[in-house]
Amino acid sequence: MNPSTIIGMLSSVALLTSVLFFSAESETSFLNLPGLAIVITGTMAATFISYPMKEVLRVFKLVGLVFRRENTYTRDDIKEMVQVSRLWFQGNIKDVDDALVKIKNPFLRNGIQLVIANTDEQEIIDTMRWRIARVKAREKAEAHIFRTMSTYAAAFGMIGTLVGLVNMLAVMDSGSLDMIGPQMAVALLTTFYGILLGNVFFQPIAVKLERRTEERLIAMNMVLEGVAMMSKRRPPSFIEDTLKGFAATYEDEIRDKGMPPMKRRADA
Repeated sequence: MNPSTIIGMLSSVALLTSVLFFSAESETSFLNLPGLAIVITGTMAATFISYPMKEVLRVFKLVGLVFRRENTYTRDDIKEMVQVSRLWFQGNIKDVDDALVKIKNPFLRNGIQLVIANTDEQEIIDTMRWRIARVKAREKAEAHIFRTMSTYAAAFGMIGTLVGLVNMLAVMDSGSLDMIGPQMAVALLTTFYGILLGNVFFQPIAVKLERRTEERLIAMNMVLEGVAMMSKRRPPSFIEDTLKGFAATYEDEIRDKGMPPMKRRADA
């Protein structure tokens, strides 16, 4: 499970629980099924109108990724690439073919296949960059659907508010609070539901998917650099050192904790 997602969800539940038990006279004060139905049904209807069926169904399957820790397997990719590059550098083409079968990353496997097929280096780079661009465009569109749903949720929350206000004005002549109260609840709670779903569910999922895409693109560009070095027949040790530096964290790039502090000269 993804710990940050779990912490966020638990914090949201704790917030709503505190609101219900400490600020409301009744636990059912914030429960209004007609208002919730307006927001959810309207958001889903607008989403299906805006996007093709296959795209909407595909992104709903991605919700599980938010709750699951996804490993980019960068270390495994580096290890496999160095192993294959060593065989390629030694001219063991048969062993390279056998090693390709064990590679689980299709992007890495395809790149190495282009190298052993003696494809021109620029063609290899262009092909792999095209695949990276395609992944970026597809996953960016998937995250954008959730951002759109967040906008729709807020909009239908306002629509529910207008519906509640219109109905409330229609029954005000009766002077009965029993009629006005439920309509006011619909008017206020639909906006609450729309903002809640948009900012606690749809927007965070979009951000999470965008961060996942960034990590995947970094890993794919690392593979691209490794395949390009293989095409140039760089030594395996050089490829390994370069890829490990490529995969280093930002903190490692700007600060070396192993270096002792510089001593001042006596005459300084």
